[in-house]
Amino acid sequence: MRKGNSDPLSPELEAELRALEARPAPEAGPDDAAQLAAWRRDAERGRFYRPRKVSRTLRIDADVVDFFERQGPGYQTRINAALRRAMLAGEAEAEQQAG
Repeated sequence: MRKGNSDPLSPELEAELRALEARPAPEAGPDDAAQLAAWRRDAERGRFYRPRKVSRTLRIDADVVDFFERQGPGYQTRINAALRRAMLAGEAEAEQQAG
């Protein structure tokens, strides 16, 4: 299997790549960490990214399962959404405590 593009680069593209290589690497600072945390918090999940699903055996109280099942088809998706909201809330709380 052929990987990559073996066609030669144009002189313009070669010059552009040399100019990029000559630039100094940016240094990460405290603002970068804050920006990354904000980006993760505000990111729209699910638009381009689909989390990998895993199969697990999970013991959930019967009344909790009944609550979601009574709402009709898709109860597992709703349980997953509730767990994701709890996870994101926990992440936000941990960030506030750390920062």
